[in-house]
Amino acid sequence: MNNHQYGWGLIGASTIASQWVLGAINAQPGNRCVGVFSSQPQRGQEYAAQHNLAKRYATLDELLADSDIHAVYISTTNELHKEQCLAAAAAGKHVLCEKPLALSVADALTMVRACDEAGVVMATNHHIRNAASHLKIKEVVSDGAIGDVLAARVFHAVYLPEHLQGWRLDRPDAGGGVILDIVVHDADTLRFHLDEDPDEVVGFDQNAGMGKKGLEDGSMAVIRFPSGAIAQTHESFVVRYAGSGFELHGTRGSIKAKNVMTQQPTGEIRLTTTKGESVIDYKPHNLYERALRLFVGAMRGEDRPAADGLDGVKSLAVALALKQSCQEGRAIKVQYS
Repeated sequence: MNNHQYGWGLIGASTIASQWVLGAINAQPGNRCVGVFSSQPQRGQEYAAQHNLAKRYATLDELLADSDIHAVYISTTNELHKEQCLAAAAAGKHVLCEKPLALSVADALTMVRACDEAGVVMATNHHIRNAASHLKIKEVVSDGAIGDVLAARVFHAVYLPEHLQGWRLDRPDAGGGVILDIVVHDADTLRFHLDEDPDEVVGFDQNAGMGKKGLEDGSMAVIRFPSGAIAQTHESFVVRYAGSGFELHGTRGSIKAKNVMTQQPTGEIRLTTTKGESVIDYKPHNLYERALRLFVGAMRGEDRPAADGLDGVKSLAVALALKQSCQEGRAIKVQYS
């Protein structure tokens, strides 16, 4: 790898790779996406041709044996992440994995430990913490503009696009449902801003007609943090016009941000204090390009990922606690191990 040249392999011919991550990889100096493995050979062939990838691998082992591949991006369905990550680590490949990392905390921790023992970088693709809007909010809060944080609110209720209405709605075995798909984002965003790990979760789930085979398509939760701060979240696959947002309320002020729980570099931030209300300006950027820049820096030993493997473990633990709360009708302590 002269001059830190990195070749990437895509494990999964996914929409998110096509729309966001592939371009972000290729935007990093010295990095290029070499090829793709898909469990559906025809899809893999078409995907490679569509994105001008030099190689289409017939098996995962073939991809991992390729000396031109130094890192992999895993964006398959959730139940496949663990074994694919373990295989990549054993082959000495750095791992960027989609969330949730796995279907259990134990499996996610196994993934993290395997990468650590293999000496490869592992990261979770929690893109929202890379948004310019959220980085600016964190900066404003760190500067003391709202005092001590007392409460937070996340509203992340959307209408799941038709092209994504597949396994998320009808495959419990793959970790479908809104909780594992969106609550992990909200949990990670709250952890990023509050700098602490949720202690307890209570909530309700909902089926408004989109989820099948017992899968939920909506949820609401209240989350308690060790500091005493509390947070409210709302996630949905079936709400068309709510928009998204994030709020922090402190002892000296409040921040309210609209349309910031998204892959798009959008959103408005307003700060309210005794001085009145003001709009906080920031310069938008590509969320995924920042995430990949930090990941590549970590591969070079110069940086750390925006969200590492343990960040993925912890967001999964919060989501699983919410699922248990919905099933048992009581508050659940978050179990991180």
